Amino acid sequence: MAEGPNLLYYGDNLDVLRQHVKDESVDLVYLDPPFNSSRDYNVLFADSTGEKSHAQIEAFTDSWHWDAVAQATYHHLVTEGPSALASAIGALHEFVGRNDVMAYLVMMAVRLQELYRVLKPTGSLYLHCDPTASHYLKIVLDTIFGPKNFRNEISWKRFSAKNDPHRFGRSHDVLLFYSRGEKFTWNAQYGPFEEDYVEENYRYIEKETGRRYRRDNLTANKPGGDVDYEWHGARPYKGRHWAYSRANMDTMLAEGRIEFRSTGMPVYKRYLDEQPGVPLQDIWTDIRLHSGSKERLGYATQKPLALLERIVAASSNEGDLVLDPFCGCGTTIAAAEKLGRRWIGIDITNLAIALIEYRLKDMFPSAKYEVRGEPADLDGARALALQNRYQFQWWALKLVKAKPVGEGKKGRDRGIDGLIHFIDDASDKPKTVIVQVKSGHVGPGMIRDLKGTVESQKADMGLFITLEKATSEMRIEAVQAGYYHSDGWGEDYPKIQIAGIEELLAGYKPNLPPVHHTFKKAPKAEAAQPEPKKLPGVG
Repeated sequence: MAEGPNLLYYGDNLDVLRQHVKDESVDLVYLDPPFNSSRDYNVLFADSTGEKSHAQIEAFTDSWHWDAVAQATYHHLVTEGPSALASAIGALHEFVGRNDVMAYLVMMAVRLQELYRVLKPTGSLYLHCDPTASHYLKIVLDTIFGPKNFRNEISWKRFSAKNDPHRFGRSHDVLLFYSRGEKFTWNAQYGPFEEDYVEENYRYIEKETGRRYRRDNLTANKPGGDVDYEWHGARPYKGRHWAYSRANMDTMLAEGRIEFRSTGMPVYKRYLDEQPGVPLQDIWTDIRLHSGSKERLGYATQKPLALLERIVAASSNEGDLVLDPFCGCGTTIAAAEKLGRRWIGIDITNLAIALIEYRLKDMFPSAKYEVRGEPADLDGARALALQNRYQFQWWALKLVKAKPVGEGKKGRDRGIDGLIHFIDDASDKPKTVIVQVKSGHVGPGMIRDLKGTVESQKADMGLFITLEKATSEMRIEAVQAGYYHSDGWGEDYPKIQIAGIEELLAGYKPNLPPVHHTFKKAPKAEAAQPEPKKLPGVG
């Protein structure tokens, strides 16, 4: 893929990969596909025929089932897929059977094959999963990438402690790290030294600065030039040589990097704060996303930004392209943007795309990207409404920056599809706008219902979004609702407002108090720091 814009795709990641991502164009893939976590997730929805989408599962429920789509995908893999993958999937089918686990493996196998295709020869893939499925996924990955390109099975400790009544607490996830080839981009990552190691090895403290340091030998086994000389009354130990030339020794002394033992032998001062730390191993216990963290956005499967920063920093360089096909609330996207990488994110729900856009706006106000796959005109909006009314609803709510009620769970909404919260006085007490979205026939009775909902819920204003053109009777009904008076801004705003999809696409903004916030804001991130371009490493 040539240099191009950062991209957010709304759609089935399998379709997007096949239609829009070129062979050998991506430097790093991270994916965190859902699997039986017993929690809500932005996975697939039914399409216009009533069949499940090929990418995920309906209504944010993280569970997979052997159905017509899984059967068709399995048939495709064993009849038209690469021979090794066909054999592996066939063998797993015989062993695992036709059940939810096999449906998951089939759906993942066809996507992993596409992800292998789009990776550069020096690219890498990290698959995030839990121990329930990691052993099956490793077989699939070994088949696609080759066992020799398996690099690590990383254990990430998610929780400090977890109580499982009848077994040891399961507190970790698994990251399966594969490269596409033997040569791959690798930037070593480091963790802090253990306290006892510091106390033992960096025992000295510089009085002037308080910096810790250790004393290192300035002699070497083999000579390397003019290194057999007397320096400040000292010579190398018997059978050894100075490790540096006289000129370099003089320079280091002038810089304060050399001190002398009581015997007169010079030693080099190696400062603790100049050392990178301990090379990271395959057990990560130092990164968590705590319940009270400012980073939390209320997304059930959110991963810590530090976790993705570590992966992006280790396996890509500045300017490289990072892809996340299950991008959820956009942590991979945020890490890539922060570290100066280009990126592609794909998700099957408009809710996720909206959340990522808000996150980018809060963290990186100058970030540049394009959203593809969402309606761009009235015909596209009608098509989305026919395909899936919930997806249409979430997309329409995004147009006015409204938060979906229940963030995706459709239940007893009491006539409330979304909410906008604003603050317009010194009390800092949030005020509420109730939002309703309609994609079918509309009439004045719906405006009366919205007025009743605003009153019963003790909200301050109501906004009615309609795909079909509002009638004059509806607009009269809205005007008769009167006004909401803002003490903070000293203005009156129509209490009930109507916004057509066509108007919103043309740039119309509801007349609301200007200070309002709907989603929890992500902390603003520091700009990416330039880093030297590194050549691909050898594993």
